This record gives sequence, structure tokens and C-alpha cells, in this order.
Amino acid sequence: MAAEADGPLKRVLVPLLLPEKCYDQIFVQWDLLHVPCLKILLSKGLGLGIVAGSLLVKLPQVFKILRAQSAEGLSLQSVMLELVALTGTMVYSITNNFPFSSWGEALFLMLQTVTICFLTLHYSGQTVRGGIFLVSYALVLLALLSPLPPPSLITLLQASNVPAVVVGRLLQAATNYRNGHTGQLSAVTVFLLFAGSLARIFTSIQETGDPLMAGTFVVSSLCNGLIASQILYYWNVKAPGKKKQQ
Repeated sequence: MAAEADGPLKRVLVPLLLPEKCYDQIFVQWDLLHVPCLKILLSKGLGLGIVAGSLLVKLPQVFKILRAQSAEGLSLQSVMLELVALTGTMVYSITNNFPFSSWGEALFLMLQTVTICFLTLHYSGQTVRGGIFLVSYALVLLALLSPLPPPSLITLLQASNVPAVVVGRLLQAATNYRNGHTGQLSAVTVFLLFAGSLARIFTSIQETGDPLMAGTFVVSSLCNGLIASQILYYWNVKAPGKKKQQ
């Protein structure tokens, strides 16, 4: 009877959140303080939570741009560099067969970041350029995911994440400082990205053991924290109204 009762629960948890040996350790032997298995459970749970949350992380930013019909305050270079970092993480993880729970948010954040790039170009009067960008990015992504690129190129792409993240966030921080406000930056998006990158430090160490992945998220957390601190500092400063075109 116990085995039958365990059946549905086991099918849900194994292997989505726990390997079978950890399921037996916790739910059969009732060793509820088995640290290695608890770390796996926490890492998997956090990872899947981050992936699920990533579906909505940048939507507040997208809606804020659409509502204002302006991308004022956003640094296009910063958004582009963030896209490079997300693409590198996604391609590197797929190539190395890392579990989806350790990188899945990169896919959804990439799609939302591409949308923000297009909207930024569109509302700056460069819609055609935005369309060319979408087609070009799709072709580059297909090429990177094909068998053609050598593994060394994919590793180099992931290694480039650190400078891309640093330069991108510093460009956004400089734009905020120069403007004296954070413009159409969404506080919800910024704080969710900060929290997600902090959690990813633990999950990347636990699930991939890859120092390159973990190091990227350490740097990303520091840089996201910088932007989050500017959001707080300029909280009561409003961006000037959008000027009407002559």
C-alpha cells in the first residue's frame, strides 16, 4: 500500500526535482535532514521557480515602454549586450547538455529582450532597422545552435558574458546618472533580475558545477545590484515628458 501511495508522488518528483536515490532517502527512509539531497531539492526548486518567473520578468518593462510609447532612459547598447550574454548562456548550456532548470530562463529572457530591442528602435524612429535586427539575430542564433560552430567558439561566447554584462550594466548606469533619472526602466524587472541572478549562483554551482557559469552570475548579480540601487536612489525623480515631434 505504501508503495502504491508513493507512486503518484514519485512520478511528480523523480526526476524533475530529485534523483530516485534522494527520493528514497527522504520519503522512504524519512531522512529529512539529508543535506546533499536537500541541496539538490532546493537547487531544482529554485531553478524551476526562476525559469517559471522568467516568463514574466521583463513584461513589466515591455508594457511600460508600450504605455509610454517611449524607451527613454533605456540604453540600447546595454540591452544589446544583455542579449549577447543571454544568448551565450543559452547556447553554451544547450551545447553542454545542462539541465533545463539550470538555464531555461535565458530562453524566455532572450525572447523578451529581443522585443525590448525592437521597441527601443521602433520608438526612436528606426522601425526598418528594428526589423533587420530581428531577422539578423534569428539567423545568427540558428547558426550558433547548428553543428557548425566549434566547441571553442561556444566556450568563448560564454566567456564573453562577463565583459558583456559589466559593460552593458555600466552603460545603463551611466545613462541613468547622465539623465538624473531612470526613465522607462521598470523597477519590477530590475529587482526580479537582481534576485534571479543571486539565486542562480547557487543553482549553477549545484547543478552544473561549471565555474564559468557561476562566475557569470556572480558578476551579473553585482551589476544588477548597481542598477537596483539607482532605481532606489532616483525613485522620486520623474522623467521629463515625451516631447512632441515637430
